[in-house]
Amino acid sequence: MAEGKSKVKVVADNRKARHDYFIEDTVEAGIVLTGTEIKSVREGRIQLKDSYVSIRHGEAWIKGMHISPYKYGNIFNVDPDRDRKLLLHRIEIRKLFDKVRIKGYTLVPLRIYLKEGKAKMEIALAKGKNLYDKRETEKLRDAKRAMEKALKLTR
Repeated sequence: MAEGKSKVKVVADNRKARHDYFIEDTVEAGIVLTGTEIKSVREGRIQLKDSYVSIRHGEAWIKGMHISPYKYGNIFNVDPDRDRKLLLHRIEIRKLFDKVRIKGYTLVPLRIYLKEGKAKMEIALAKGKNLYDKRETEKLRDAKRAMEKALKLTR
């Protein structure tokens, strides 16, 4: 493998987050997982749908993320909906916390991927969209799709 290039395998993607929020900034964070949890993540048995990140006592935690129990885990499986600690530098956590205190901002997970064998999460600083913003985004996407289709037909 060439230097500077790492193999990344996307395990879970939170498409709903891009629909419901304006993404301002993104940060990569590690996740603290148990042995059976990482095996389930490698199998893609993870759900980010209603999860969010909270900061308490100077630590970042992911809440609402569901990792299905590993089928061969037996007694080593843990609660699939437990809160999991995120690995970020103290300065990054402080910057994110300062921005989240502003009204309307939240921390949302965008995707989970495996990078060099380790589970990583892309977190976004996001501001909620209103219903009319969602409609406008949908109109723009449909118009772009129609233009691409028209260009494809003229070729």
